[in-house]
Amino acid sequence: MSLPPLRIGLTGGIGSGKSLVAGFFRELGAAVVDADAIAREVMAPGGPAYDAVMRAFGSGVIGADGMLDRKALAARIFGDTAARMQLNALTHPHIRRRLAGEAERLSAQPGVEVVVLDIPLLLETTDGRYLRLDGIVVVDATDEVRLARLSARDGLSPADTRMRLEAQMPLREKVARADWVIDNNGSPEATRAQVGALWEALLERQRAR
Repeated sequence: MSLPPLRIGLTGGIGSGKSLVAGFFRELGAAVVDADAIAREVMAPGGPAYDAVMRAFGSGVIGADGMLDRKALAARIFGDTAARMQLNALTHPHIRRRLAGEAERLSAQPGVEVVVLDIPLLLETTDGRYLRLDGIVVVDATDEVRLARLSARDGLSPADTRMRLEAQMPLREKVARADWVIDNNGSPEATRAQVGALWEALLERQRAR
């Protein structure tokens, strides 16, 4: 009987480049669970949290197509801790159940050696024990680099980008709790090389069990 795959949590801070790293893991052969995609499903029309989010935050966060307007919702919650906690309470139980279910599904597939769970708020909302993680990767970048990326990506003002950074757990605290750290301050090629080295180490660990 084959061993179950390693389960690795992947997290970081907004603008640190976690999605880039997740993409590199996927290219190398990891089965990746995307918490953001699951969150969108949970809050889509017909999803388990849609009605509750609409009741809590009003029609102003719903677009003309009936879909959740993520930018409008972000504007509501990033400057309001109580609103952010309310949204988390409405959505996270559903997201966690689906994350755990997807991790189980992928772990049962033949040939899968590593499952990477890409979860932005992994360390803010849970210690990951319910996912039976074998380790946590944190993607690191300086505040200056992250602010520049957010400004370029989302067209936000410096004040808005700073507010989004400050709404999350300080990245240095996540780094302190990591089993592995990917430094994403440099070029994508440099980051890819780090991910490749970590991938080989994970495969070696899995095959040595």
